Amino acid sequence: MCGIVGYTGLGPGATAGVTASSTPLDVTMEGLSRLEYRGYDSAGVALVGPSLDRVASAKKAGKLANLVEEIGLHPLPDATAAIGHTRWATHGGPTDANAHPHLADGDRLAVIHNGIVENFAVLRDELLADGVVFRSETDTEVAAQLIAKAYRETGDLTAAMGAVAGRLHGTFTLLAVHADLPDTVVGARHDSPLVVGLGEGENFLASDVAAFVSRTREALELGQDQIVTITPTSVAVTDFDGNPGEARRFTVTWDVAAAEKGGFRSFMDKEIHDQPQAVADTLLGRTNASGALVLDDVRVDETLLRAVNKIIVVACGTAAYSGHVAKYAIERWCRIEVEVELAHEFRYRDPIVDEKTLVVAVTQSGETMDTLMAMRHAREQGALVISIVNTHGSTIPRESDAVLYTHAGPEIAVASTKAFLAQVTAAYLLGLYLAQLRGCMRPDEIAAVLAELRDMPQKIHTVIERGEHVRATAESMRDASSVLFLGRHVGFPVALEGALKLKELAYIHAEGFAAGELKHGPIALIDEGQPVFVVVPSPRGRDSLHSKMISTIQEIRARGARTLVIAEDGDDEVHAYADEVFWIPQAPKLLQPLLAVVPLQMFAMALAAAKGLDVDQPRNLAKSVTVE
Repeated sequence: MCGIVGYTGLGPGATAGVTASSTPLDVTMEGLSRLEYRGYDSAGVALVGPSLDRVASAKKAGKLANLVEEIGLHPLPDATAAIGHTRWATHGGPTDANAHPHLADGDRLAVIHNGIVENFAVLRDELLADGVVFRSETDTEVAAQLIAKAYRETGDLTAAMGAVAGRLHGTFTLLAVHADLPDTVVGARHDSPLVVGLGEGENFLASDVAAFVSRTREALELGQDQIVTITPTSVAVTDFDGNPGEARRFTVTWDVAAAEKGGFRSFMDKEIHDQPQAVADTLLGRTNASGALVLDDVRVDETLLRAVNKIIVVACGTAAYSGHVAKYAIERWCRIEVEVELAHEFRYRDPIVDEKTLVVAVTQSGETMDTLMAMRHAREQGALVISIVNTHGSTIPRESDAVLYTHAGPEIAVASTKAFLAQVTAAYLLGLYLAQLRGCMRPDEIAAVLAELRDMPQKIHTVIERGEHVRATAESMRDASSVLFLGRHVGFPVALEGALKLKELAYIHAEGFAAGELKHGPIALIDEGQPVFVVVPSPRGRDSLHSKMISTIQEIRARGARTLVIAEDGDDEVHAYADEVFWIPQAPKLLQPLLAVVPLQMFAMALAAAKGLDVDQPRNLAKSVTVE
């Protein structure tokens, strides 16, 4: 999600005989420029040095260029250590006040943070009771105030960091500097990336090696729940309790350009590999102290949501297909009618909307103009609006009655991958929340689905690990001119999304169909050698459509189709009818889209690469469509 950088180096006049070639500010700003792809809602830096009795800092909402301009207007003093942050907003909008770093202890301590602190509200209440005055809406400032309190008690910044890290729930990397320690940066890691760069007379901390690979390729990979303390000439690693720890040393083999992509061949490749974390992060912090599901920001009485008698999902493209998946889940769990509308058609057909209609607006950017205008039209008719959005501070969540943020982090590649999985995950959470609100499911039933959802990141990781077969198949099909996709139930929107990915990336004809529709016309397209992807549902369950999909495979194979089948582990029956099988782990039927779509993403990416096309920036497309 966010990009973080820490640096400490020997400045001019250092007795160790080594002089850093750039100032801490220079190094930190260079690192932030390499990490801006991780977040561009705001940016900030904090400096400490022997001549400074307080932290010197600057921060600014917007892109890194705004911080550069601010520092140009108000130069910062010389220093020996620095931390820097480029933010992807989670708690609190993208404002100057919410930008990192956050200061505490009389502005002598500065903290930056990547991740989400789930129990920040409880900790914040504790600090408020102690008389702490907060200057932001963020979970990070809570951590800063706790570290300041622990430091005052121990006089040891490393011990203070460990004590606080042990109290935080969620996912986080924290970096801190204190005016008392002008050459020291302390970091903590739990379920969030943090690497150490090893230099001569200088050392680095960062969320990604891209931040420091231009200065050193020697690095340490920290383990889970570890604290690291760096000075210009030392690196010490402990666990949260202060016991000595070890970190794996490695040499970065990528160049700077590749490092920005984490060593992957494209941003899309990286973002496909980000998907387990995107789903895991979207699930974080969704329950309160009693275990009940909550939304991020509700500005409407829940009794109004309880009275809703129709739901309309408005979205475009990939987001619309996530809405189709949501339809199956919400209707099953809530027993309420769900329609899915293309946002650009919605307000031009005189839709039937009133105060008992809930409109769900799904958009990665939160600025999609078609979706925004559809949402506004619905509100004019009295409807309630909940948005599923990936970007804090954007227009659509600001104008919604409630928001569910996906926490997928920035998505750089134009063709959406991790945003789709995060949107589907958020839609499941919305469905469970409404089922809870309306009493349609028992608490234990909701808890069981949540447990299954929490297993999905590891299963997605398994699918990605099996990707070599997908890539090899795609490379063998570089001359294909048309690919068809078939699915039933939740497999139908997966087929639609698979076809869209192929159109976006490989520029060839691709079409998705509901498999039952095949014999009503589309089967005429089947000719000798025609590639057809078939998303096969699980054979498990009383209402399985598995046998019908097997019949579909037989029908198209008898007419010469090349069948490319996505099936779950243990489904031996598909072997006899498939030319290629791409296996996915077993999962409940409604959750299968989180797994089944991944091979289709990888196939589209690999086929485009085999054709020599730009995977990250397909022709004629833009990441966010902000005009109607």
